[in-house]
Amino acid sequence: MNYLRAENIAKSYGDRVLFKNLTISIEKGQRIALIAKNGTGKTNLLNILALKDQSDAGTVLVSKDIKTAYLEQEPFIPENLTVYEALFNSNNELLQAVAAYEKALEHSETNHDNVAMAGLQRCMEEMDRLQAWDYESRIRQVLTKLAIHQYDQLAGSLSGGQKKRLALARLLINTPDLLIMDEPTNHLDIDMIEWLEGYLKSVDTTLLLVTHDRYFLDNVCNQIIELDQGKLYTYKGNYAYYLEKKAEREFREERETEKARNLMRKELEWIRRQPKARGTKSKSRIDAFYELKEKAAGKAEDKKVELDLKMQRLGGKILELHKVHKAFDAKKLIADFSYILKPGERIGIVGRNGVGKSTFLNMLMGLETPDSGHITRGDTVVYGYYAQTGLQLKEDKRVLDVVKDIAEYVTLNKGEKITASQLCKRFLFDDKMQHTFVSKLSGGEKRRLFLLTVLIKNPNFLILDEPTNDLDIPTLNVLEEFLETYKGCLLIVTHDRYFMDKLVDHLLIFEGEGQIRDFNGNYQDYLNELEELKLIKEVSATLPQPSAGSKQPAVALSEMPLKKKLSYKEQREFEQLEKDISELEIRKADLEAKLVLGGDNHEELLKWSREVEEVNLLLEEKGMRWLELSE
Repeated sequence: MNYLRAENIAKSYGDRVLFKNLTISIEKGQRIALIAKNGTGKTNLLNILALKDQSDAGTVLVSKDIKTAYLEQEPFIPENLTVYEALFNSNNELLQAVAAYEKALEHSETNHDNVAMAGLQRCMEEMDRLQAWDYESRIRQVLTKLAIHQYDQLAGSLSGGQKKRLALARLLINTPDLLIMDEPTNHLDIDMIEWLEGYLKSVDTTLLLVTHDRYFLDNVCNQIIELDQGKLYTYKGNYAYYLEKKAEREFREERETEKARNLMRKELEWIRRQPKARGTKSKSRIDAFYELKEKAAGKAEDKKVELDLKMQRLGGKILELHKVHKAFDAKKLIADFSYILKPGERIGIVGRNGVGKSTFLNMLMGLETPDSGHITRGDTVVYGYYAQTGLQLKEDKRVLDVVKDIAEYVTLNKGEKITASQLCKRFLFDDKMQHTFVSKLSGGEKRRLFLLTVLIKNPNFLILDEPTNDLDIPTLNVLEEFLETYKGCLLIVTHDRYFMDKLVDHLLIFEGEGQIRDFNGNYQDYLNELEELKLIKEVSATLPQPSAGSKQPAVALSEMPLKKKLSYKEQREFEQLEKDISELEIRKADLEAKLVLGGDNHEELLKWSREVEEVNLLLEEKGMRWLELSE
């Protein structure tokens, strides 16, 4: 069944064309992820498909037999509504019955009179009539998992993250047939994201979403569409499949463009040789020339953010925490935590919302003070703090002026100095955008500018608090490449598990009640440990327990054989080992062939013989490691 079809839609702002002649169709059961660079029209396209905005051309048809819901990137909720009113203000009969039941239940708990009990009885009978008990249970689950509890709180007093979670909950409990979502994982902690993945897979909902969370994309979606240079490309597979097929498409386009350029040179020579009077030339050939010229222009250069800024020298002493304690009222966030940070450490911080992660970062930066204990910082440390709430750019300033306020020039890794304007270009702010006011930038472009203002100071200790919010996947890929080779210290708070797994080697896990655990491994390793512990508990429950007074020793669960999954880094190592072993075997065969053939040059024969020994040693070493990982 076709849920939505858009034909030949277009959107422009002045002379800037975002897209034109786009056609997209969404069928029942499809789970589609939309990928595009910031500023290319992702949100505009979603707004048009959700009928929140008008297309400049074309048509959008949505089936009248379905219920559609749209989660905007920054949802609007009237400030005078309570959380309860925002959640249950709907024409949905089931939802109204659940809302009446919840209200009657709450009333009966505080008023035990006959009137209250009679009202509760009527609501229960209505729930029975509509068979709404499973629905009520699902609503409770949604609200609990998204940490929505204060029903009397006014929407105007909620933070941006709380509003996003409230809007998401409102959409989910209305059980739409077609759900369109713009960055649904923003402002959710990792536990919430993993629950949302499972929930969306368990319900019969058709999806179209924009997300930068590649694990979420892989786990929820079965199709990817990419908006690139104003055109749509479809990939029926996961993120890895998309990357592979995108590379193949771009390679083909490059070859076709090069062929067109060669042919255009010949056609251009013909055009120039002909008489100037247009009527004397072959009109069809001239028309074909202009079509060829357009094709030869090909795809605009695929520019990407360039990150190669110089880092300040980092000394031996970096950061030391001694018995640090922090609490707000009776809520304990950090309890007697001590840690000495070493050069080159790459730490991920994990924990539910509200357990003190951002407070911890603010204390490291000196923006908040601990209640007790002390924090000492090395003299050579230059912090770069990319704060979750750090987008305090002056809206009335132009992009270039924002950068110039920090530095007119900046030094690159190789010692080269470039101007603020040249640096802006490396961050994809061309001459026109450099003179654009900050207020005119998209959310992702503002994030990119903020990242630039952090990195321009050449920090040797980067603290990144939710750096992936609003950044597009291509920019994330470049940021990851930069951070993988970054020599300074790195501290990351993020709900993007893919981003974290690529960049950190151990975690600080905020477990609540002030407890922080140092875990050696990335987030996937941590998940594997949790799975193992869960399995141990399940197995333990099935084991026979020794009778009272029995001398039979209890089974040592820690000695039970448990198969360990490979971490992200181990998976990459395993794949690289297979390539290395293959190349070494080819090299060994080549050397042995040369030795068999022999030669007159004794020194060359000796060199080949030694190299065979080195190759054999490497093969043995890499082969043992390959076996270790494969088991």
